[in-house]
Amino acid sequence: MTSLPEPLPTCAAPLLEIDVLRTFVCIAESGSFTRAAQQIFRTTSAVSMQIKRLENLLGCSLFVREARRIALTDDGERLLGYARRLLKLHEEAVGAFIAPRLNGRVRFGTPADIGTHILPGLLSQFARSHPGVEVNVSVGRTIDLIQRIDAGELDVALLSVGNAGQDDTRGEVVHSEPLVWAGRAGGVAAERTPLPLALATPDCAWRRLALHALDRVGRPYRIAYSSEQCAGQEAAMIADLAIAPYPLSLVKPPLKRLDEGPDLPALGDYQIKLLRAADRSEPAEELSRQVIAALNVYRK
Repeated sequence: MTSLPEPLPTCAAPLLEIDVLRTFVCIAESGSFTRAAQQIFRTTSAVSMQIKRLENLLGCSLFVREARRIALTDDGERLLGYARRLLKLHEEAVGAFIAPRLNGRVRFGTPADIGTHILPGLLSQFARSHPGVEVNVSVGRTIDLIQRIDAGELDVALLSVGNAGQDDTRGEVVHSEPLVWAGRAGGVAAERTPLPLALATPDCAWRRLALHALDRVGRPYRIAYSSEQCAGQEAAMIADLAIAPYPLSLVKPPLKRLDEGPDLPALGDYQIKLLRAADRSEPAEELSRQVIAALNVYRK
């Protein structure tokens, strides 16, 4: 009688998932579950569940919540080194056997206020999934990006809806959120007369919406600070030297959303559109798809 082979011993060591390790590293490097979720295009709750599962698997806590950021525990610090090495080895192994599906170049344009918040995570994700594609990024004003699309100098561009000279019928709406008044928490800039404003350049959508709203209710104002970058507006607000129109998702401490009323009118919604060149490549189409996915997660 032939005896059956002995069953293989069951592996007692837990298996670490590459996707979960990538989430762990993103949180450790960004110091925030929310920022990490934006970078890997997941919801914050999904990221929290991944880390909870990892902590249960390893039997230890990996993060401790501090005042304004997430810090690693001693066990988290130990795991971070292993996780980075495992991710690098994983990418090397995949690259050794799987040739890139897409090759070529994509010319991508974005206004600074949009690119600052979604570009790091978006480009990191795109580079991992399509290492054979070169992405050239141009940051500029929406009106200039439209002209470069028409001139064949860009393949894909994000646009701030409402800019002077823009044809609002063009492009696909990929993000919409309230534009609100923001200022320093506990500050007094909103109480001054005339109202001091921190605005971008004259062709900015936020500026146009804000000035039209104030003119409509007859609220006196002065442009106290002007900057092409939203970081300049933020600096003036933090110093309590002015208030500014700001997308709700960007209002973070020490800034706060200011109460709207007769003297501080509602601004409505702020939209982002995706405009694609008529003659575009497959890599450009794939980047467009990932941009839309990133903004869908960012909106949540």
